[in-house]
Amino acid sequence: MNNILLVEDDPAIVRSLMEFLRNEGFDAAYADGQRRALDLLAGTRFDLVLIDVSLREGNGFSLCMAIKQLYNIPIIFLTAADDEYSVVTGLELGGDDYISKPFRPRELITRIKAVLRRAGKSQREIEIGNVCINLDRGVAYKKGEELLLSALEYRLLLLFFNNRGVALSRNRLLAELWDLAGDFVNDNTLTVYIKRLRDKIEDDPSNPVIIRTVRGIGYKAGD
Repeated sequence: MNNILLVEDDPAIVRSLMEFLRNEGFDAAYADGQRRALDLLAGTRFDLVLIDVSLREGNGFSLCMAIKQLYNIPIIFLTAADDEYSVVTGLELGGDDYISKPFRPRELITRIKAVLRRAGKSQREIEIGNVCINLDRGVAYKKGEELLLSALEYRLLLLFFNNRGVALSRNRLLAELWDLAGDFVNDNTLTVYIKRLRDKIEDDPSNPVIIRTVRGIGYKAGD
């Protein structure tokens, strides 16, 4: 799973973008300025850095130069400054791509995947038990056989796999599925989809080991 560092000091953007990246199958961390970003890079392996040019502490251009001097990590600039000078400056300093705010989340994911492919760091697979998800292809397999999942079933499975070991309440599942799929999912519908998913991924759906019920809370995938 690819690990992405977001360098952004707008809390609203951080909150929404971090959630989106994680739901798309990425590990993600964030820093609100240059010093914190360099501290994180020193202790953690990241595959790509998203940098806002305008930061309260330092700026994206100077941070890009510092990163490129120390690490071989691709960088995408995120900024409202889409004038030609800013674009050229960012790319000349070593930036691998440049996307202007406001951006479409799907476009950002496409750009991220393209940069990772060029850098030889494309996403691989996430796996629990004998079920794995190929994040590049957006498909799931059980024992090497492709699972026929609806779009909402795939999103639900990805949500569980991205939160391995975390007990997810039904309210959180409902909220995140609504945000991701744009479909109306009520409590009864969620029960139906979890049953369908278990029927497809569990060896014994009546005794699930991949998506387990946590009494009084909700569900948990994996350990």
